[in-house]
Amino acid sequence: MHMTRRPPVDLNAIADKTMERYGFEPRFPNAVLREVSAIDEAAVLTRQEQVSDLRELLWSSIDNEDSQDLDQIECCERGPDGEIRVKVAIADVDLFVPKGSKTDRHAAHNGTSVYTGVETYPMLPDALSAGISSLLPGKDRRAVVIEFSVMPDGSTRYGEIYRALVRNKAKLVYEEIGAWLEGAGPMPEPVREIPGLESQVRLQMEAAVRLRDHRMAQGALDLETIEARAVVEEGLVLDLAIQEKNIARSIIEEFMVAANGTMADRLEKEDTPLIQRIVREPKYWDRIVDTAAELGWTLPPEPDSKALAAFLNRRRDADPDSFPDLSLAIVKLMGPGEYVALGPHGIPLGHFALAVTDYTHSTAPNRRYVDVMNQRLIKAVLDGEPSPYALEDLSRRCTWLTGRDKAAQKVERFMRKAAAAVLLRNRTGEVFDAFVTGVTPHGTYVRLLSPPAEGRVMQGEHGLAVGQKILVRLIKTDPYKGFVDFERVGRKRR
Repeated sequence: MHMTRRPPVDLNAIADKTMERYGFEPRFPNAVLREVSAIDEAAVLTRQEQVSDLRELLWSSIDNEDSQDLDQIECCERGPDGEIRVKVAIADVDLFVPKGSKTDRHAAHNGTSVYTGVETYPMLPDALSAGISSLLPGKDRRAVVIEFSVMPDGSTRYGEIYRALVRNKAKLVYEEIGAWLEGAGPMPEPVREIPGLESQVRLQMEAAVRLRDHRMAQGALDLETIEARAVVEEGLVLDLAIQEKNIARSIIEEFMVAANGTMADRLEKEDTPLIQRIVREPKYWDRIVDTAAELGWTLPPEPDSKALAAFLNRRRDADPDSFPDLSLAIVKLMGPGEYVALGPHGIPLGHFALAVTDYTHSTAPNRRYVDVMNQRLIKAVLDGEPSPYALEDLSRRCTWLTGRDKAAQKVERFMRKAAAAVLLRNRTGEVFDAFVTGVTPHGTYVRLLSPPAEGRVMQGEHGLAVGQKILVRLIKTDPYKGFVDFERVGRKRR
């Protein structure tokens, strides 16, 4: 039988079109590139401002292996009475991107970097985000330093925020550091070779474990959703990889939560408008209660993060395989994160999922525009100057950037589906083990065990429930529409 050879799929072209469909500008205008290329780095770094020279501290970063847009570096020291003092240095992106410049306006429009797995669309040109505004190892860089202390019980005492000159001593990688700290891999080369770095990283882990344990006790939700990223080489989709949680990622997550809380607290104490990152009390709490009841658990009738956290922890232990899908269902029912402007001395709304009252985004200014705005707000406070944003302007921008946040998630989700469709396009007719991940009026959805592709059950979907393990046959793929279609063929193999 003669097989028609199908033309290759241009995933980069699909990514560009998807970006445009959701209102992003996938390419930088020439005017922006010219503006960035004209920046005199030396002149910017030698501006006469009050800057602390902290280059000698043992700073390090932990990020993905291929990341060059390094936003933050960290270092710790032991303090009195068992406290651990933490410094988080954030790249001073505002220094190179003046408010109202062409680069600033383009970044404000897109609002965020978008990571499709196929192609990364940076918020700022690489010459900035992966160059002069990135905290790359061995480079003298200007930063905004946020200090806080982690007490023996894991609570946080907020500290100072100030400008500094820093130098990253080591670019560490999540997977390598995580495997080493968890006893599953060798000591990474930089840790072995740089004096003092081993004890520094272990101290960071100690601080992070304290912070995490304290947040969990306060009712923070430990959710675990699966987001498979395409592994692409020379335009070919080789696999779908799941990002595994580990202690190294936890270090950075905990330090970012504490640093963002410190920033929000400082701005709240000033006579200035500020930006909050909030997750409201769940709009569909009754459906969360129903979901728990189906699994034999009773939640209170009113939103309660501690009760929800206890339920989730129990379910993770009872059924770790389907926990990511339960997490995803809870995330959808809780509703999205939002940016909200708060007037001077206003009452903060809080972040239900993190179990914190004071929160913002300030630790990733190379990747998120809100974080650049926060740099401008804190610098005005430090310099005793009026806020660079009126409350009405801040509110309008928060609405726009919340929308950009949601749009970026839609782009990334579509491209995961498109990549899965490419990976599976020659496997039509094969049978796979799958979990049911969603049953809605719009359709029934599953995730394969391997590869972890998601798709819709087009035939035999009636009677299925979230969490069920079934067998499905692949009947159709369409990378251009992001379709992966299955039919149910039976219960999961033993």
